Amino acid sequence: MATDALTISGLNAFYGESHILHDLSFRVKEGQVLGLLGRNGAGKSTCISAIVGLVRARAQQIDLFGQSIAGLTPETISIKGIGLVPQGRRIFPSLTVYENLTVAARRNRAAAQTGWTLDDVYSAFPRLEERHPQLAGSLSGGEQQMLAISRALMTNPRLLLLDEPSEGLAPQIIAEVAAVLKRLRESGLSIILVEQNIKLAMEIADEVLVLNSGRLAHAGSVESLRSNEKLIEQLLGVY
Repeated sequence: MATDALTISGLNAFYGESHILHDLSFRVKEGQVLGLLGRNGAGKSTCISAIVGLVRARAQQIDLFGQSIAGLTPETISIKGIGLVPQGRRIFPSLTVYENLTVAARRNRAAAQTGWTLDDVYSAFPRLEERHPQLAGSLSGGEQQMLAISRALMTNPRLLLLDEPSEGLAPQIIAEVAAVLKRLRESGLSIILVEQNIKLAMEIADEVLVLNSGRLAHAGSVESLRSNEKLIEQLLGVY
């Protein structure tokens, strides 16, 4: 029987007095890629921020591999094994590529034999190795996204959260990112993928959730959504 990497029940999140997420409940199975979809403002990024403790939230349950992380600080949640690739990249611009990667390096016991190393990252993104002495702020947008993903991998997370990893990238760079995401899926890493690029999300994900105004509007397999054009148009726009 598959273990749940993440179990969430009754999640509500707030910005000030504004109620953004309404009683969300879902789970991510170990080794599964869950696509979190929805129009702009649907609550996708807020959901990610609530999981890692960056926004005010209430929940009946937030368990990471059976251990409660509800109410913990973002730093503690990270140590427990959640890696975040935030929207907008948020690399350290005044540090070099090498420094951005090594400052995040951490080996979890669960990943002791198979975890990501600097060599693994450079193998996945050769461009980062070429630019390892370069200040991260001088990289192109695509290279910064590669660095943001790699920095999260260097923490050797048990669950990886990616918030719009293809945002603002050229098609060729999106293809490179997609190749790495497929490699991560094949490695058995549990992933939540937030994406506006619906085709990319459906290519990578095993199951999908669709949010609408902070509420769960659809949950199911990729095929169940792909075959429902009316639902796609209603909840996501043009596919």
